[in-house]
Amino acid sequence: MRFPYTIYVVLCNIVLIFSVDAGYDTDRLALLSLKAHITSDPYKIMPSWNDSIHICNWTGIICGQRHQRVVTINLWSGGFSGPISPEVGNMTFLRELLLHNNSFTGEVPQEIGRLSRLRRLGLSNNSLSGEIPMNISQCRNLIELDLSGNSFIGVIPKEFESLTKLLYINLHSNDITGEIPKFIGNFTSLMFISGLGNNFHGSIPDTLGRLSNLWFFGFAMNNLSGVLPPSFFNISSLTNIDLPDNQIGGNLPSDIAQKFPGLIFLNLPINKFSGPIPVSLSNASNLEVLALNENTFTGSVPNFYRLTKLTHFAVNVNQLGNGKYDNLDFVSSLANCTNLIDLGFGANNLGGVLPKSLFNFTLLSELTVGGNLISGNIPAEIGKLVNIRRLFMFSNRFTGTIPDSIGNLKNVGILSLTRNLISGYIPSSIGNLTQLSRLYLQRNNLQGPVPSSLSNCMGLQLLDLSRNNLNGFIPNGIFSLSSLTISLDLSDNHFVGSLPSEIGGLLNLVSFDVSNNMMSGIIPTTLGTCTSLVELSMAGNTFQGEIPEPFRSLRGLELLDLSRNNLTGKIPKFLGDFVFLKSLNLSFNGFTGKLPEQGAFKNSSILSINGNTKLCGGFQEFQLPECPKESSRKNRIPLSLIIIIPIVTVISVTLIVIFYLVYKSRYSKKKDLESTSSDNENFPQVSYKELHEATNGFSLENLIGSGHFSSVYKAILFEKNVAVKVLKLTVHGAHKSFTAECEALKSIRHRNLVKIVTSCSTIDFQGNDFKALIYSYMVNGSLEDWLHHNSVIGTENQESRRCLNFLQRLNILIDVASALDYIHCQCGSPIVHCDLKPSNILLDADLVAHIGDFGLSRFLQHTTYDSSRSHTSSLGIKGTIGYVAPEQGLGGKTSIYSDIYSFGILTLELFTGKRPTDNMFSDTLNLHDFVKMAIPLQVMEITDTLLFEIKQEENMNKDKEVCEKYGPIEQFLTSVYQVGTACSMEMPSNRIHIKEAIEKLQSLKETFLGKSIRK
Repeated sequence: MRFPYTIYVVLCNIVLIFSVDAGYDTDRLALLSLKAHITSDPYKIMPSWNDSIHICNWTGIICGQRHQRVVTINLWSGGFSGPISPEVGNMTFLRELLLHNNSFTGEVPQEIGRLSRLRRLGLSNNSLSGEIPMNISQCRNLIELDLSGNSFIGVIPKEFESLTKLLYINLHSNDITGEIPKFIGNFTSLMFISGLGNNFHGSIPDTLGRLSNLWFFGFAMNNLSGVLPPSFFNISSLTNIDLPDNQIGGNLPSDIAQKFPGLIFLNLPINKFSGPIPVSLSNASNLEVLALNENTFTGSVPNFYRLTKLTHFAVNVNQLGNGKYDNLDFVSSLANCTNLIDLGFGANNLGGVLPKSLFNFTLLSELTVGGNLISGNIPAEIGKLVNIRRLFMFSNRFTGTIPDSIGNLKNVGILSLTRNLISGYIPSSIGNLTQLSRLYLQRNNLQGPVPSSLSNCMGLQLLDLSRNNLNGFIPNGIFSLSSLTISLDLSDNHFVGSLPSEIGGLLNLVSFDVSNNMMSGIIPTTLGTCTSLVELSMAGNTFQGEIPEPFRSLRGLELLDLSRNNLTGKIPKFLGDFVFLKSLNLSFNGFTGKLPEQGAFKNSSILSINGNTKLCGGFQEFQLPECPKESSRKNRIPLSLIIIIPIVTVISVTLIVIFYLVYKSRYSKKKDLESTSSDNENFPQVSYKELHEATNGFSLENLIGSGHFSSVYKAILFEKNVAVKVLKLTVHGAHKSFTAECEALKSIRHRNLVKIVTSCSTIDFQGNDFKALIYSYMVNGSLEDWLHHNSVIGTENQESRRCLNFLQRLNILIDVASALDYIHCQCGSPIVHCDLKPSNILLDADLVAHIGDFGLSRFLQHTTYDSSRSHTSSLGIKGTIGYVAPEQGLGGKTSIYSDIYSFGILTLELFTGKRPTDNMFSDTLNLHDFVKMAIPLQVMEITDTLLFEIKQEENMNKDKEVCEKYGPIEQFLTSVYQVGTACSMEMPSNRIHIKEAIEKLQSLKETFLGKSIRK
C-alpha cells in the first residue's frame, strides 16, 4: 500500500520539526551546563544565557541558518574560569569552539571527540592541565588546533595522525615532552606550527619535507638536537624559521637563500651550528631578521648589499674572523640597510678598524662590537648615533681618546668601553648623557680628574672607573647621585684626599670600592648610613683612626675589606654580629686589644687579620698572644673602701625600703616599669614625660596615623624625628600586640624593616599603664598614602599628585620581598608578619620600603618551609580582610605562605591601584582573578593610570623612555602581574616561595634597565 504524496510530505515535516526541536534542546542543555560550570563571569555575559531569549541570540553563540543548531561558541577573552563542561560534546553541529584568553581549569573533556564537524578548537591562554586528550583525533575536520599557553603535559598523542586537514598547530608555552611526531609530515596542508617553550627533544623529523605549504616553523626554547634534515630545505614556502635556544648543530647549506626564496625571519641563536655563514644569504632580499648569535660559525661575514629590509642583524659570540684588517668589510656592505635597529657582531675574532660608514645607521638603538680584536681610534662620527640606547664596545684594542662627540648620544642608557687601550681625559661632554644608567670605563689608560659634569647623569645606577690612571680628588657631585644603587667602583687609580661626608647620601648603594688609591683621612661616619651596602672595599689607602661606631648599621655586608691602611683602636665587637659576612679583611693595620670571638671572628676562612701586631686573644687558630691580665694591685680594694662600704650599704638599704613603701602605696597599679626598654642596653631610656612633651601632649596636630591597637604620633627625640606608636591598652589584645612586636623586633635587623629606636613601658600622669614603641620616622609616609591618598600640598598650598612610576613600584616590591625573606628564612626562628598591607609599608626619603607593625607577628618552629608546618591559631583570623590568606579563614593556619599570599595581593594592588576590598570585587570576582583574566592582552587597561603620570617639578616618570629602550611596558607589567598571581594562589602549596619571587623581580628589574654585560 502506498501513502499519498501529501501524507508523505506531512510526515517528513513532522519528523523534521521533532528533530529540530530535539537538537535545539540538546544544544540548549549543553550551553546551560557550560554556564553552570563557569565560576567567574566578570563581564556578566552569562546572565544573557536564559530561556527568555533564543539560544542563537545568546552572547558568543552563532547558529546555522538551515537547522538553527549551534555552530560557533566564541567566548574569547571573557574572563571566565572553571572547568569546561563535558556536555559540550553533545553539540554535534559545532564547528568552532573558541575559548582563548580565559582562566578555564582542569582537563579538556574527552567528549570533545564527539564533535565530528569541529574545524577550529581554540583553548589558548587558559589554565588547562593534564595530557592532551587523544579523543580530539576523532575531530577529523579540524583545520586549527590552538592549545598554547596552558599546562599540558605528556606527548602529542599518536592518534593525532588522523588530523590530516590541519592548517594551524600552536602548542607553545606548555610542558609537552617527547619528539616531534613524524606523522606531522602527512599534514600536507599545514601552514603554521609552533612548539615554543616546551620540552621537545630529539631531532627534527625528515618527513617535514613534505609540507609544501608551511610558512612558519617555530620550536624555540626546547631541547631539540641533531641537524636540520636535508628534506627540511625542500620546504620552499618557509618564510619564518624560529629555532633559538636548542642544541641543533651542523652546517647551513650554501644555497639556503635559493631554497627559501621568501625568507623573512631566520632566528637560530643559542645552538650548535658551525661552518661558514652562507654567502647566498646576501641574496635573501626579503630578509628582515638574521640572528645567528651564540653558535660556532667560522670564516668571514659575507657582504649583504641587497638586504635593504634588514632591521636586526646579530652574529655575536661565534668564531668569525681572523684578526686581520679586512674582517670588517661586511659593515660597509650594510650601507643600504637603512632600517637597521639592532646590529651586533661582538665576541668574535674580528680585526681591523671600525669603518665610518657604521655610524650612518642613525636608527640604531643597540650596537655590540665588544669582545673582538678591533683597533684604531673611536671615530668622532660615533656622535651620529643619536638614537642609540645600548652601546657595547668593550674588550677590544681601541686607542686614542674618547671623542668629545660622545656627548651627542643623549638617549644612551648603557655605555661600555671597558678593557681597551683608551687614554686621555674623560670628556666633560659625558655629562650630557642624562639618560645614562650604567657607565663602564674600567681597565683602560684614562688619566686626569673625573669630570664634575658626571653629576648631571641623575639616573646613573652603576659607575665603574676602576683600573685606570685617574687622579685628583673625587668630585663631591658623584656622591650626590642618589640614583647610584648597583655599584660605584673607583679602585686602582690615583685618587687623593679624604672620602667626603657626602658619601652618606648613597643610601641605596649595594657595592662601593675605592681600594688601591692614595686616599687619606678618617673614614666618615656618614658611611654608616649606607645600609644597603653588600660589598665595601677601602683597602690599600692611608685611612686612619678607628672604625666608626655607625658602621654597626651596615648589617647587610657580605664583604668588608679595610686592609692595608693605618687604622687603629680596637676592632669593634659588632662586626661579629654581621650574619651575612663572607669575607672580612682587616689585615695590615694598627688595631690593638683583644680580638672579638663571635660571628666571623670564629672562622679563619672568612677573617684575615695578618699584620696587626698589637692584637691578642681570640681563638687559637689565629695564633695570637694571650692578652695581659690586670695586675693584682689594680684588683686590690683600698682600706678606706672597706670601712665605708658597710656604712653606705646600711644607708642604701634603709632608703630603698622607705622608697619601696611610698612607691607601693602611691602606685599600686604600676607594672614592671620600663621592663621592655631594659631588655637592650643599647636602647636609650625615655620617660612618659619626655614623650608627652615631644608630641605636644599627644595632640591631634602630631597624630599621623591610627589603628585598632595603637595611635602614631610624630615627635622629635634625641635630636631627630621619630614616630611614637602609643598602644590603646583599653582595647582587647593590645597588650598581646605590644608583646608580640617587642619579641619580634628585639632580635631582628634588616635594612627593609622599620628601625626601632627604643620603647617605653611605664605609667602616665594619671597612674594608668602606658606602653609605646619609638621608631625611626619615615618622611614619605606609608604606601597606602601614595596609592590611595596621593594628594599633597604644594609650595603654594595647592594640591599636587604624588605618583610612583614603574621602577619605583618595582623597587618597593623587591624591598618588601627581601624583608620577608629575612624574617622567614634568615633570623633564627621563622617569623610570620601576619598583617602585610600598604599601610604597614613605610617609605623613607629615597622611597626605600620598610615593613612595620609586627603586632600580629608569630614565631614558627624552625623546621622546613612546608606550609603544613604552621602555627594554628584558636583566636580567629589575624590580619586585615582582603590580605589574609584563605586558609587562615578556614582553619586559622598560619605559615610563611600566609605572608606570601599577602605579598601577592600587595603586588597586584601596587600596580592596579585597586584595593582587594574594592566595591567592584564580590564573591564571584576578586583582585587575583581580575588581574589573571587581563594577562597578557589587557594589562594596560587594569594598570593604575597614575603609574604613567609625571610630577612636573621632578619629572618622576622615566618609564616611557626606558621602555622605548628595552621593550613595551606591557611586557614588564605582565611579568609583575604573573609574580603577583603566583604568590596569591588560593592553595598554599601552589604559591611560589618568596626567594623565587625575589629572583623573578630582580631579573625583571635587570631586563627593564638593560641586561648586564660581561666586564
